[in-house]
Amino acid sequence: MDYLAVFHRNNMTINEIAKLAGVSRTTVSRYLNGGYVSADKKSIIKKVIDETGYTPSASAQNLRTKKTNYVGVIIPKINSDSISRMVSGISAVLSNNGYQMLLACTENQETEEVKYLNLFRENHVDGIILIGTIFTPAHKKALEALMVPVIILGQNVDGYSCIYSDDYNAAHSLGQEIAKEGHNFAMISVTQRDIAVGYNRRKGFIDAIEEAGKHIPENAIFEGNFTMESGYNLTSQVLQAYPGTDTLICATDTIAAGAIRKLHEIGKEIPRDIQVTGFGDSSLALATTPVLTTVHFYYEEAGQNAAQMLLEEMKTSSNNSGKGSIDSSSLRKKLQLDYEVRINDSTR
Repeated sequence: MDYLAVFHRNNMTINEIAKLAGVSRTTVSRYLNGGYVSADKKSIIKKVIDETGYTPSASAQNLRTKKTNYVGVIIPKINSDSISRMVSGISAVLSNNGYQMLLACTENQETEEVKYLNLFRENHVDGIILIGTIFTPAHKKALEALMVPVIILGQNVDGYSCIYSDDYNAAHSLGQEIAKEGHNFAMISVTQRDIAVGYNRRKGFIDAIEEAGKHIPENAIFEGNFTMESGYNLTSQVLQAYPGTDTLICATDTIAAGAIRKLHEIGKEIPRDIQVTGFGDSSLALATTPVLTTVHFYYEEAGQNAAQMLLEEMKTSSNNSGKGSIDSSSLRKKLQLDYEVRINDSTR
């Protein structure tokens, strides 16, 4: 068959493809949507499509399949090494499976997380990955209203599929190491409403220090946010309140980088005068002087696992569409990832 007359057209219709292939429009539709078509007809249709360059209408396919091939990904901030590694892992898996990622950044504003959950629901994405920090009643209400699968990454939330790090034991392991050479402890943390970073890491450190027969005063725990400026400013407050501090524990590498900058400015020698720890094994941990003692988490693998888990849940949800209600609890999975303590030059 001669297709030269239609080679460079970009407005081909399914009816024209059917006519060129000598089959019905229904047969072409079944072929495009993965339905049964005999081997000989499948070969003919494929040849026509390849030679004409026909691309089926995405909107028409979406109407038939009720799929958009979009996944919403909500992140707390964009300038974060750990978040970027998670997003890289998510993107690779989704792209390899024919999905596009819609990225929404909340700038650590919990109300924005709720807004984007509702926005993605209204715009009919096929699934959502939420890299969460704080979960409020408004979050739970928005999550309950979703009609598509959702994976929560970074926090362990009851009733939802989650992938999260072992923050408590990671902090406990790091605390055991620094307690060997530390005596007067202080900590720069974040709000305990963030269960993973603010509560679990804090508790892990405190428990390890107390198990070593030492103590960190409650007032020596300062609460900041996830920025270098926070670490820089709160380090001044720590040393004003507790000038004898010889060990400063920071909830993230970013906070620790700010603390190290302040300590250099005031002439403190690290780790002789004061040892400093971070958390996350980010690029900042390698860039500080001295190199920061920290904890490595497998963030890219976490993103990959989250995307794969979402794909599985979307497939299960799609396969059960129109077959009556299913027990959503049967879809829920939990995956806790491992960690590795990295002892470097910022501790004694």
